[in-house]
Amino acid sequence: QLQASGGGLVQAGASLRLSCAASGSIFSINNMGWYSQVPGKQRESVARISSGGSTVYADSMKARFTISRDNAKNTVYLQMNSLKPEDTAVYSCFAQVRSLGTTSLQSYWGQGAQVTVSS
Repeated sequence: QLQASGGGLVQAGASLRLSCAASGSIFSINNMGWYSQVPGKQRESVARISSGGSTVYADSMKARFTISRDNAKNTVYLQMNSLKPEDTAVYSCFAQVRSLGTTSLQSYWGQGAQVTVSS
């Protein structure tokens, strides 16, 4: 299970930090990351981070967003700075999890956090 938190309504230029914690019978977590979705549009990748800390960002967000993770807490974060109205979206987290007693990875999704940026 993934539980996301940290969304909200902010003014342009503000910052927000999203968190997403994985729980359950976890053996290990491979990639974790965030997607954004606006009504009527396809879900877009925002950023992802490997278990070793390697990161990949969408070009439009690379300069303002920072993804990080705490492996001890099975938690991924998205620090969003200098927010713009066009960043308004539902941000969903995902994690590729290997559960205890298994050898395969399974992708899990969080419930999404609404981020609204007013001008």
